[in-house]
Amino acid sequence: LRMPKIWAFITDFFTYETTKSVVVKSRSVGIINRVVQLLIIIYFLCWVFYHEKAYQVRDSGIESSVMTKVKGFGYHNNRVMDVADYVAPTQGAAVFCIITKLIITENQFQGFCPEVIPTRLTLSLFLSLTLSLPPGIITGACVNSSKGRRCEMEGWCLAEDDKVHMQPMMEVENFTIFIKNSIRFPMFNVTRGNFPSSLNATYIRSCTYDPEHNLHCPIFKVGEVLRYTGQNFSTIAQTGGEIAINIEWQCNLDESEERCEPHYSFMRLDAVFQKNGITKGYNFRFAKYYKNENGTEFRTLHKAYAIRFDILVTGLAGKFNTVPTLINVVAAFTSVGLVRLLYSDCMFQKEAMQYV
Repeated sequence: LRMPKIWAFITDFFTYETTKSVVVKSRSVGIINRVVQLLIIIYFLCWVFYHEKAYQVRDSGIESSVMTKVKGFGYHNNRVMDVADYVAPTQGAAVFCIITKLIITENQFQGFCPEVIPTRLTLSLFLSLTLSLPPGIITGACVNSSKGRRCEMEGWCLAEDDKVHMQPMMEVENFTIFIKNSIRFPMFNVTRGNFPSSLNATYIRSCTYDPEHNLHCPIFKVGEVLRYTGQNFSTIAQTGGEIAINIEWQCNLDESEERCEPHYSFMRLDAVFQKNGITKGYNFRFAKYYKNENGTEFRTLHKAYAIRFDILVTGLAGKFNTVPTLINVVAAFTSVGLVRLLYSDCMFQKEAMQYV
């Protein structure tokens, strides 16, 4: 008994079956069938192949290098400020700050001195020290100062007073930023730069970026960048802020590589915190250290309010490849054939219901 069953299984396994064809002479059914098939073909041609370029292999692992240079002169704290005074860091990296306002505390020595915050009750003093750190270690003693009773602190004295009003450097609005960006798509070994080699030095020195008239100019005016992000310079110069300049590379390498060009967009990164009274704006501190004749160290403390610029580079390149093309062509034919299969099943179900 077992051998006939095994032999029957083998013979059935190596048989071939075909579906039975039924011709349905119905104009409405035929129209619906062809319309659905046409919609599927249009979807694959227009969306999959034309819009999504599914016939291409993609490379999103862009390799990028960014160099920046700021130019301009301003007037702040009764002195002329140049690039070495207001740009940090000075290496010309993809992330840099342009200082708009400085609060300077000069000749600070290590020692004991009154704190700036007035003395309060014990609980209030504890809460104030918890929520806003003082510029030194509070000793617990109270001392007299020119502004009344104050807590005594140990640290760099005299203590910094960062509540003083300081006019920002308004000339920053006219400063220019030069951006040099080179990218490479390693899958295709294609290297591009953010301005064509045909641009001469005379044009570079005189142009500024404009989204309509000077798309290839790599020099950006600070005030214009802020305008593209919808920001007011006078406001951001007082509190500082974070601005992103996004360089996007969308390259169709089936065309000429010369058409692989960058597209710039601008946004304020810290916009979500503008209504937050705790972390509004952007600032940081740095100090310059000195020694007097007897070897005692002292410093000049700077609290800098700055516009921080982040140069972000993204990219995607595509090129024709037979493998994704064949996969999507087969998927298109399969989808068209699936319509006929579904209609056949519906027709048989309808016919079966008539005999119930």
